[in-house]
Amino acid sequence: MSGAGAHVDWLASLSPWPTDGFGLGRMRTLLAALGDPQFAYPAIHVVGTNGKSTATRTIEALLVAEGLSVGSTVSPHVRAWAERITVDGAAADFEEAIARVRPAAEQQGATQFETVCAAAFAEFAVRGIDVAVVEAGLGGRLDATNVLRSPVVLLTNVALEHTDVLGETREEIAAEKLAVVQEGTIAVLPDEEFAALAGPNVVVGGAHEAASAFVGRRLEHELEVALPGRLEHRGENELWDGAHNAEGAAWLVRRLAPADYVLCISMLGDKDVDSMLAELATVSQRLVATSSSNPRALPAEELARVAASHFAHVETVPDPAAALGRARELGPVLVTGSLYLLADLSRAGV
Repeated sequence: MSGAGAHVDWLASLSPWPTDGFGLGRMRTLLAALGDPQFAYPAIHVVGTNGKSTATRTIEALLVAEGLSVGSTVSPHVRAWAERITVDGAAADFEEAIARVRPAAEQQGATQFETVCAAAFAEFAVRGIDVAVVEAGLGGRLDATNVLRSPVVLLTNVALEHTDVLGETREEIAAEKLAVVQEGTIAVLPDEEFAALAGPNVVVGGAHEAASAFVGRRLEHELEVALPGRLEHRGENELWDGAHNAEGAAWLVRRLAPADYVLCISMLGDKDVDSMLAELATVSQRLVATSSSNPRALPAEELARVAASHFAHVETVPDPAAALGRARELGPVLVTGSLYLLADLSRAGV
């Protein structure tokens, strides 16, 4: 094996998005070359707009508490790549997991996300897990995770996102997400709105109901999990939350303690920036605009221009670490708008 971190460095160099359009052909060929590890265990497939990572980790914890061996994979990460693949709640050896699939992934020209999914599925097979809990990346029908044997699917919620790929209405987007439901699958939905798209076996509920559906009985215990970048308190006067759309911002606003926050924020250009800023302006009138390293991130200057119609005080600091430093000078800080911003700040060690 090459030096420590070499395989993860290679992974980081890959494009997270396919350049030839979304589809499952390359992913299926890659997994076939690896012996189709995704069929070695059943899976709970988590789809939706917001809250997928939290739901995935909660289901994992609930099933581990039941004595099952559980693998899970989420995206994106905040502090480290190792967050992406866990077994029984503990991070797998991520470098080793990527090394296992790298030759086949290179041969297929796999994307970053396809490679991580394949690495997760192969790791789970090697570890002999009882069940995988898998967070979808984008949508469902053409997502790289739509290769599983899934007796349970959880839909967390549906909001307008990636409309150029998934459709222009919530119903079209829901249909893309619920396309992962297979014959005999139990679909756990937040309400009855899209029940007609989910097949005959619908249960209304959330992560707890999904875990209960898998084991075939109502679980008695309740668990809450804490994830990096989700209502994460970083000291007494700083909160990080990766809300990245208007619905996520509304959820965040409802849970904030009263404070005169200074927002340190970056957003991706394909989001509804104006609507999200309108939500956040209900708890703050001061904002420091910055830009994450993600290629889809809005330039800080453009974000500041849009923010000027919502906030009384707007500053532009393109470097994320410097932006956070400036926000800390102004008052209690809320870092939000993109998990990629949180990841950049974590790497910077601020």
